[in-house]
Amino acid sequence: MAEPDLPSIATQAPTRSLWQQLGDAMRGTEADYTRIELRKAIFLLAVPMVLELVMESTFAVVDIYFVGKLGASAVATVGLTETVLFLLYSVAMGLATAVTAIVARRIGEKKKEEAGVTAVQAIYLGLLASLPFALAGVFFAPDLLALMGGDEWALTHGHRYTRWMLGSNVVIVLLFVINAIFRGAGDAAIAMRVLWLANGINIVLDPILIFGLGPIPALGIQGAAIATTIGRGTGVVFQLWVLFRGSPHIRAAFSQVAWRGGILLNILRTARGGIGQMIVAMTSWIFLVRILAEVGSEAVAGATIALRIALFTLMPAWGMSNAAATLVGQNLGAGRPDRAESAVWRTGAYNMVFMVAVAVVYFLYNRELIGLFSTDATVIAIGAEWLRILSYSYFVYGWWMVSVQAFNGAGDTATPTKINLVFFWLIQIPLSYFLAIPLDWQHSGVFWGVFVSETSVGLFTLWLFTRGKWKTMQV
Repeated sequence: MAEPDLPSIATQAPTRSLWQQLGDAMRGTEADYTRIELRKAIFLLAVPMVLELVMESTFAVVDIYFVGKLGASAVATVGLTETVLFLLYSVAMGLATAVTAIVARRIGEKKKEEAGVTAVQAIYLGLLASLPFALAGVFFAPDLLALMGGDEWALTHGHRYTRWMLGSNVVIVLLFVINAIFRGAGDAAIAMRVLWLANGINIVLDPILIFGLGPIPALGIQGAAIATTIGRGTGVVFQLWVLFRGSPHIRAAFSQVAWRGGILLNILRTARGGIGQMIVAMTSWIFLVRILAEVGSEAVAGATIALRIALFTLMPAWGMSNAAATLVGQNLGAGRPDRAESAVWRTGAYNMVFMVAVAVVYFLYNRELIGLFSTDATVIAIGAEWLRILSYSYFVYGWWMVSVQAFNGAGDTATPTKINLVFFWLIQIPLSYFLAIPLDWQHSGVFWGVFVSETSVGLFTLWLFTRGKWKTMQV
């Protein structure tokens, strides 16, 4: 499809070298993403978004590397805790999806003050959303681990990790929500620097607090959670300072720090679908982990390590997909739906090339990758098998991720929710259980169930995107 760019000073400026453009992307610019050349717009947004999420996934891998030194039960505890946190992530990511769509639309409409008000209301919602999870973590951590099938070590020692992670979850929620504000506004470089700061601190503190250093005692698995809280808490403080000081594209004023019921309800209406799609997808994973727990701790540990590695490689792809969401939202706000669609097809092509390259690495070096994080032969075999199976579907994943974010960026969060409900709850969970337990494929049954359902949902979502109804959404 031809790109319908309007003439502008930006498009007529002398061509800058790749290194100059990379510097622009890393520093952030005041570019109007509804007018500049589309390839440049994707580059300026995608580079910092990719680097932002690379740091996030780097932390996940480093964290599991250090925790892995404590044994398979410690790794399984992290995996079980994360299955509970997935519910929190569902809420935080659903809010973030809505906030990105609404802020992007207001920026595209040139209504910066309304974007600032939306940002403040989103922070209020993040604070409220974190409260029930904090209470559950502080008072019921051992019970949650027992419910998820944790072994004796997890119930005796690992509950401290769970209590810290859930009890301090507000920093996770605000990190998601406020970075979504920056991304929607087009300040992707700021969101990148926030995560680099937060997760950089995590990575430095992890080995110190887990194993001890000098007068600092070894806190074991609890130390990993404390490191996360300190690092991400620092990131949130930095986010708030930048937001109220003002960035190139958005600024929240202290005069806007008031409860605005109408705007808050608009965020909730849009977020409802975003939260729904995340809850459906992530609770599906909870059921899958519960099935794996029936197989044994080694199955949970192997799947947890494989998931961390998958996140490490998927985060850059999500970064490119997030760039598409911002471009869709801003260009729909500017009344340019054809340019919004063109952005999705271009970003999808870039994503596909990247994911195919990752798939090749998974297929050829799956055992070596899992072996970096565990010496247990069973854990390595299980994790390696999942990476190999994942490699078969990554061609579809690249397009699926971008098309889902196109719906979300347009504010159509309900459509992905309905799709996820059918493919994850009605297909993935029953199929995985049937293959793993009645057919006795054990962990392999879960992995193949995931492959079938997620490949199918990817193809269907892309087909639905081509129908174009998302272009008419109002937020």
